[in-house]
Amino acid sequence: MRVTRVLASPSPNPLPEGEGYARVCLLLYAEACSNIAMPAKISALAISDAEALTVLLELLAIPGRSGQEQLVMEFLTDRLRQAGISEAFITFDTAHKKSPHGGQVGNLIVKLPGTLKGARRMLSAHVDTVPICVGAKPVKRGGLIVSADKNTGLGGDDRAGAAVVLLTLLELVRSERPYPPLTLLWTVQEEVGLFGARHVALAKLGKPAWAANFDGGSPAKITLGATGGYRMTVDITGLAAHAGNAPEQGVSAIAIASLAIADLQRNGWHGRVERDGQHGTSNVGVILGGEATNVVTDKVRLKVEARSHNAEFRQRIVNEIEAAFNRAVSEVRSASGAVGSVAIDGRLDYEAFRLPDDAPCVQAASAAVAGCGLTPELYVTNGGLDANWLTRHGVPTVTLGCGQRNIHTVSEQLDIAEFQLARRVALALVSSDS
Repeated sequence: MRVTRVLASPSPNPLPEGEGYARVCLLLYAEACSNIAMPAKISALAISDAEALTVLLELLAIPGRSGQEQLVMEFLTDRLRQAGISEAFITFDTAHKKSPHGGQVGNLIVKLPGTLKGARRMLSAHVDTVPICVGAKPVKRGGLIVSADKNTGLGGDDRAGAAVVLLTLLELVRSERPYPPLTLLWTVQEEVGLFGARHVALAKLGKPAWAANFDGGSPAKITLGATGGYRMTVDITGLAAHAGNAPEQGVSAIAIASLAIADLQRNGWHGRVERDGQHGTSNVGVILGGEATNVVTDKVRLKVEARSHNAEFRQRIVNEIEAAFNRAVSEVRSASGAVGSVAIDGRLDYEAFRLPDDAPCVQAASAAVAGCGLTPELYVTNGGLDANWLTRHGVPTVTLGCGQRNIHTVSEQLDIAEFQLARRVALALVSSDS
């Protein structure tokens, strides 16, 4: 089986895009992969591509930013009940109650006993979208789905994944295809810090041996590792003064913030960070402060992050960020010698992980991708995923895409052919003997 490896590619979509690419892959690799034993003819599905597309379009049209996922969960549970899934197998946890964002609902979990003996496996996807996708009007244009409203994103990240997980379960029920013990997990609040996966009720999952998480990109891309992220809130307190009559009596919190950011940029600790063979990133992403031009601003809040696959190097970046703000405080003084202050509150968002190439979930995903006519591509990302926390919780998790492109933007697209391939990959994962 041919496998390509990509480590920490700067592009979230390393594979060529488009419906044509997916079809070419099917033709090129089907013969090469024909010796991989699959338990059933995955191409013959009880749920047609047209029906699957209808379900996807319905999911994409439901508003549900992070913390406001109730309507999405109602759609999913309605479909589960219509399919005859017993209420005994459907449950919600209270992950949202442990999130700093609160929220309407926790994670949706379906735990099935299966019809075959074997280790339990799990499929997962998050249901929340970023705010720009609220109000999306999904429409089909050629081989793509886009939002008819040019001012919104689409929400394929990650309603496409949520649809793949749902359709896989519905396919198993309708086709009566045999499957091992299986857990389906739809998480909340992924986009604001992976809080659904972080606080998932592990006891409700049934101890799966491994999991496949469906998120963004190509269905051939198997993400087996991801960076770790640390987020900080920086509160700067200066001294207010009239900006026209007596600016020298003030201490500008904006000036302190500006000096700190300039320090980080000048010394190579902002943006892409490389030191002594180690790599990471940092970013000042939010600055809030000031209400009028005639007042020396005394309060500024910044939100900052640091990422690295190496925990020690990530901490070094954090230390440099803190040192830059502390230096900046001492550089801005009023005429009387007063200085400001800085308070920094930080937390680990998610720890880095890297599964070995021969991990059971990696091998299962590679076989499923190849069996569906694609070349598996092993990938390590510089972004955070639900898989970071699921793996840390003891459930080794790979992530595969569903055809999403240009996520978090108004130019977001979903490749329909790749979405249909993703649901075949998911079905292969829960139908195989791996």
